[in-house]
Amino acid sequence: MELINKIEDQFINILSQNIGISEINAGYLYALISLLIIIGIGWIANFIVKRFVLGLVRSLIKKSKTSIGEYLIGEKFFHRLSHLAPAFVIGSLSNIVFINYTFINDLVEIVVNLYLVVIALSVIDSLINALYKVSEDSKISSKLPLKGICQAVKILINGTGIIFILSILLDKSPVYFFSGLGALTAVLLLVFKDVILGLVAGVQLTANNMVRKGDWIEMQKYGADGDVIDVSLTTVKVQNWDKTVSTIPAHALVSDAFKNWRGMSESGGRRIKRSIHLDLSSLAFLKESEIEELEKIELLRGYFKGKRSDIGEKGLAVEKQGLVAPLLNGRNLTNAGTFRAYCLEYLRANPAIHKEGMTFLVRQLATTDKGLPIEIYVFVNDVRWVQYEAIQSDIFDHLLASLPIFGLRAFQLPSDSSFSHLVQQKA
Repeated sequence: MELINKIEDQFINILSQNIGISEINAGYLYALISLLIIIGIGWIANFIVKRFVLGLVRSLIKKSKTSIGEYLIGEKFFHRLSHLAPAFVIGSLSNIVFINYTFINDLVEIVVNLYLVVIALSVIDSLINALYKVSEDSKISSKLPLKGICQAVKILINGTGIIFILSILLDKSPVYFFSGLGALTAVLLLVFKDVILGLVAGVQLTANNMVRKGDWIEMQKYGADGDVIDVSLTTVKVQNWDKTVSTIPAHALVSDAFKNWRGMSESGGRRIKRSIHLDLSSLAFLKESEIEELEKIELLRGYFKGKRSDIGEKGLAVEKQGLVAPLLNGRNLTNAGTFRAYCLEYLRANPAIHKEGMTFLVRQLATTDKGLPIEIYVFVNDVRWVQYEAIQSDIFDHLLASLPIFGLRAFQLPSDSSFSHLVQQKA
């Protein structure tokens, strides 16, 4: 301290006696030159830290090959952290050099404190970005909307940083500004309405596990039908199957209805729910000769064996009885019922269909103006879209092609070609 005072006195004496500058102006010139020297020393400290210390840190991280270290380097965490060195150097030296210059010392202290707050916010921001990128590669990213959480944390931290900056500039305690936030609540709610709604919605989406990255969701109101590619604080982005991107407000997912197909993906089964409409005019009782022919189908042997013991041989001898009224006095087989039995056995024999733990059903629905619907309600064990569609198509290709074997026809609305033979006959 004494050494600094001696240097100051000698500097002022030299300027005042040899050059003729007044002691006041000489003091100001001394303060300016000292400030420039301190800033220069701070720059040198920053250069040394970046050149040597950061170089050593980077080499150690590259040797360790840790992902968190690589992400920290990519987000310039250590680079931003190095800016703390000149702040500490300038702050420490100014307290010593400007001990007799209260105004300059206070001004430097304010600037250094503001600089420290800005650098701290920058360092925390890069740290959050690095942690987010690390978590993106982990399983937790598929369960939580991490981007929205990180954005919310950044807003809280930056908001706190702004309060500290104001407290430094206005020389007020941070508690003073925190207590004054209540009066600004209405303004904050108006300005940050979307952010607050998104934040609350993000918490609800996370707490209720409603949406996460990678989910297939469907929301007709916003034209969304595809995979969730991004869940941020205020919006959710969905890449539709046609490769377009729909942006949905986060709060809309809480207030409006949407469909999430995640349960289907996690269950390992994807539903087939489709009907084959039979032409009512093609329904008939099976004749004995037709039964004997159908018994050659391996999948139906067990079915006919059970029916013979259930309704007896007399019920199967329709051909001998003839299609007369007494036929209705007993139990007889129909081609529609036998076709349903074949559908069941065919699906049971298909390795791509879930047999246990999920609904397995072939049922007859109420007749309509389009015939008799036979509904297939089963689950495929491959949830991938392309594979699922291929399995479903193969199943219905086979079943539709099997209808003539049972004497059945699929219902089809008449087309121009349906009446062509009538036109030819008239001609």
